[in-house]
Amino acid sequence: MPTPETTRCLTLAQFLRGADWRLSLPHGRPYALFLWITRGQGRVTLLGRRHGFGAWSAILIPPGTLAMMDFGAQALGYAVMIPADAVDILPAEPHLLRVRETLSQAELTAVIDAMQREQSTHRPFGEEALLAHAGLLSVWLRRALSNEAPAPPPRAAERLAAAYCALIERDFRNGDSMADHAAALGVTPTHLSRTCRQTAGLTAADILTGRVLHEARVRLEDGDAPVRDVAEGLGFSSAAYFTRFIQKHTGAAPTALRRRAHQ
Repeated sequence: MPTPETTRCLTLAQFLRGADWRLSLPHGRPYALFLWITRGQGRVTLLGRRHGFGAWSAILIPPGTLAMMDFGAQALGYAVMIPADAVDILPAEPHLLRVRETLSQAELTAVIDAMQREQSTHRPFGEEALLAHAGLLSVWLRRALSNEAPAPPPRAAERLAAAYCALIERDFRNGDSMADHAAALGVTPTHLSRTCRQTAGLTAADILTGRVLHEARVRLEDGDAPVRDVAEGLGFSSAAYFTRFIQKHTGAAPTALRRRAHQ
């Protein structure tokens, strides 16, 4: 999904259209993503902590938040994308809310329905109207959060996993290893990996590998930079090493992935 220049609202089916890896691999987005799940279930991992969700779940993923998503086949709902220059209207932390009150469900659905109508009519000042609706969405979210019981303080394992994921999202292009990140966090690689498996269901190395692989595929399949430039931009020592990395994790060479995406 290209980075939106304006606020956009899609059905979940429209949002999910395309390669599964774009959601299932660890990744951060340059824009805020708000998901409103009205049917079905799935899992989302936010900053190294895995959560299950079902119908009537609201999920906020701020820009630059490392996340993974897996939606069940029956999942229905909406995805709202808000550009980074407008995200100051939203909370700065990721949230997952299970919305049980019928009135609150109806209020949020009404805001999203209004966004969809605004998009479909193409009236003057539509971008301003969509941003105003995004502001109403933010008000709804902050009200819903104010009604929630205070969350317990994060456990040590959750704090470490979140710190690791934030470090990955900041530095994954540098070519640093998982052990390098563990040293920066003052823990052993074994402890870090055990912690991530506990909170996210993946080892620390798997999370880092997945983030690099996601970015590599985005650059290969959505861009036209030479493979050697993609490899260099992600901290690989050589294009040959990068090619082996891509082949190992996708079963195809970088040029084959690009060619397949453009067919």
